[in-house]
Amino acid sequence: MTIAITGATGHLGRLIIQGLKQQGRTDLVGLVRDPAKAADLAIPTRIADYDRPQTLGAALGGVDTLMLVSGSEIGKRAVQHRNVIDAAKAAGVGRIVYTSLLNADRSPLSLAEEHRQTEAMLKDSGLAVTVLRNGWYAENYTGSIPAALANGAFHGSAGQGRIAAAARADYAAAAVAVLTTPGHDGLVYELAGSPAWTLSDLAAEISRQSGRDIPYVDLPQADYAKALEDAGLPAGLAAAYAGFDAGAAQGALDGDGATLARLIGRPSTPLADSVKAALA
Repeated sequence: MTIAITGATGHLGRLIIQGLKQQGRTDLVGLVRDPAKAADLAIPTRIADYDRPQTLGAALGGVDTLMLVSGSEIGKRAVQHRNVIDAAKAAGVGRIVYTSLLNADRSPLSLAEEHRQTEAMLKDSGLAVTVLRNGWYAENYTGSIPAALANGAFHGSAGQGRIAAAARADYAAAAVAVLTTPGHDGLVYELAGSPAWTLSDLAAEISRQSGRDIPYVDLPQADYAKALEDAGLPAGLAAAYAGFDAGAAQGALDGDGATLARLIGRPSTPLADSVKAALA
């Protein structure tokens, strides 16, 4: 059974491939836009560009299961995913596993709409489908630790909203489990880490491990967006990130960690471990 992984050179795609190889799977194909970035994957690769449908048919030839890692270009993903799904059907792919968003059907996050559209496409595709509604990646926040250390504070706009984040490796492990064991067709998994934490908890853990006082400073959404823009982010992206924090303040990033733990056979990565990795 040949498994193809889209976004194979991305953070999540690489971890999924690593997990599959650790299980001894050799029937893998990495789908990439830039083969030059894929040399270290040590698996066969094929060019597959979401924006160039003409590349997708050949890339999916002979593939039994497609691991469709959602695209990263917000605003373009529904069309990109449609291209992949149509090509998969035409190529005779039998099964798709898709990375969606936690509670995508009701999430207020701006990210959710394209995931809702993609899930609807998959439902109508006639293929066997498993949807992995991934919660927030801990790395989305721990990636800001260097800036927090430089600024002497961790800034955000999430209030005391609980964030049921898990490490990217945890979500990759769930994908590997679903790709390699039976009984997942037609299911939607809501995946989140446990226990949930707040940005105040994150700042306290950064302080504990760094030996410095790094408080959490909560800003109004507009002020946080302006701070991100001043730090160099494009205005649209800064506004989106501030909006994600505002959603977190309303509970949009909270969730139940039981399903993820069951799929991967262990608890999700603790916050302390994610902070340690970022500080390293």
